[in-house]
Amino acid sequence: MTIQPVLPAWIMLPLVTAVVVFLGWQLVRALQHPGGGPGLGRDWLLRGLLALLVIGAALRPGIPGGSAQAATADLNVFFVVDTTSSIAAEDYGDSRPRLEGARADIMAIAEELAGARFSLITFDTNTAVRMPLTTDTSALDTLVTVLEPQVAAYSKGSSVTVAAKVLDGRLRAAREAHPERPRIVFYLGDGEQTSGKAPAPMRMDAGLVTGGAVLGYGTAEGGRMKDNTGPGPDEDAGYIPDRSGGAGRDALSLIDEDQLRKIADDLGVPYVHRSAGDAAAPMLQDADPGSLQRGEGDGSLEGRTELYWILAAGAFALALREAVLVLRQLRELRPLSHAGPASPRSGRDRRPAQGASK
Repeated sequence: MTIQPVLPAWIMLPLVTAVVVFLGWQLVRALQHPGGGPGLGRDWLLRGLLALLVIGAALRPGIPGGSAQAATADLNVFFVVDTTSSIAAEDYGDSRPRLEGARADIMAIAEELAGARFSLITFDTNTAVRMPLTTDTSALDTLVTVLEPQVAAYSKGSSVTVAAKVLDGRLRAAREAHPERPRIVFYLGDGEQTSGKAPAPMRMDAGLVTGGAVLGYGTAEGGRMKDNTGPGPDEDAGYIPDRSGGAGRDALSLIDEDQLRKIADDLGVPYVHRSAGDAAAPMLQDADPGSLQRGEGDGSLEGRTELYWILAAGAFALALREAVLVLRQLRELRPLSHAGPASPRSGRDRRPAQGASK
């Protein structure tokens, strides 16, 4: 039998200890209470059993065996997306921006790995965590749809590995919280280094990245980049000019596949060039996000039979009993009388009015 707790051990252990100590103390008090009788002790004993069943369900016990094709619920997937001006270069498919391809691939991966937890990290001059790990693919879809390149006026040169520190921190946090979940990284960019110095390595500790791929966008011929002037569409926006001495010419961005392969080597994942119309399934086979515990011969993941629902059902039955007891106690309560104590004036002798006959 194996367990997969819903909370990390450093939270579960003190929580379980506190609950057990409290329930034990209440049970001893109930048994020692002179007027409690056996009924009070039995109530606290059943409450203790209820708590233990909830704790047992939270530990998620299961029996290993079988296989599961849809084991993606146990994956943590991190998208690291280049949002520098070069991602707007129009050499993807029919002269479309590279970002369009990155958007399509992110949502295709999310669809293929349905049930996984996704995080979105973007980088240009700075790095930003747009979305922490979540199963909410609607939020991911919304963020990816509105994703735009950096405003060209704010661009001061960028490094293709500037996101390494933030990614490392997020991966470590995910491993600490749920060490049993594979951590998959998809790096999406063109590899163009514009910071003026060589990029730092993007190496991670061994075992921190357990799968994924570096996805490259663009062509060797390059493409012009629309000038992003700020929020909202700008139909009249021109192209970013060539500031390297070519007066009157538009700047071209070229993919650097050697740099992308270096990033892939640092992360320990394959490099895959992406073009318009490429399917996601072959790319995911290269990325191999579910290769950690494969079954033999069928390419499926090793499964397990969950047992937590049995404990949860027992806890539900005991919780119903507690609810009935509470309702019964509420019905036995009687509202207090609003009539206060007799007023001193109300008890005085009534005297006949003046002039009345005696």
